[in-house]
Amino acid sequence: MIISIASGKGGTGKTTVAVNLALSLSNVQLVDCDVEEPNAHIFLKPEIEDVKSACTLMPEVNHDLCDYCGKCASACEYNAIVVLPKQVMVFPELCHGCGLCTMVCPRDAISEEPREIGVIKRGRSGGSVELVYGLLNIGEVMATPLIDRVKEQVNPEKTVIIDAPPGTACPVIAAVQDSDYCILVTEPTPFGLYDLKLIVEVLKVLKIPSGVIINKAGIGDRNVYHYCEEKGIPILLEIPYDKKIAEYYSEGVPFVNAMPEWKTQFAGMIDRIRGEL
Repeated sequence: MIISIASGKGGTGKTTVAVNLALSLSNVQLVDCDVEEPNAHIFLKPEIEDVKSACTLMPEVNHDLCDYCGKCASACEYNAIVVLPKQVMVFPELCHGCGLCTMVCPRDAISEEPREIGVIKRGRSGGSVELVYGLLNIGEVMATPLIDRVKEQVNPEKTVIIDAPPGTACPVIAAVQDSDYCILVTEPTPFGLYDLKLIVEVLKVLKIPSGVIINKAGIGDRNVYHYCEEKGIPILLEIPYDKKIAEYYSEGVPFVNAMPEWKTQFAGMIDRIRGEL
């Protein structure tokens, strides 16, 4: 089973939930798809076993064959190629690596060459949790290609937990698609509710079933609860606004290690999700 952890905004506790959930299960793989700022490894402190380069394909123009007809530039939806009278300019920041330019070139003057966009690291924490995460190179503007490479490491023999990036844009969609279930982490505040509504609409389009974990329960108001009841979204778990939990987090300690009774609650939540599916 593949379970993604998402929310409409940053700072709600996605990584907190993902890490503590992973430590509460057996035969589990945690995949950190927040490639712009992965931080699950800070809490799990894994022994890194493998580091490999992740690449995307970029067009390479053979100027001996090119007649500057401009068909590649006309076909490119992202304006990543500009054809001048005697020059072809390729903009790596705009290229999505779709390969269409190579297909439409009548003179076979365009080939695809790999370009490194980041690295993928794999390790193990405490012998129980396998961790995979990507780290995007500084200056890269598109996280989605690296997220796709990271998700290629998903092990179908394990319970897979995907820690998604914040927001509702393309990186989030790339991370959560193909999941069996999505856990939405929110907080009982106006900001939490507003962004929860956004990610719920995204999941409707993707047709992924979901439930909500309310983090920092006890602050704010009851509007998040009313919204979940109105939309028929199950509230899977409430994590209280607890100073001890905050202290463990600030020290980089997963709170289930210090408060083991929470492992039973997280494991029971997964049993409930399996029952729903």
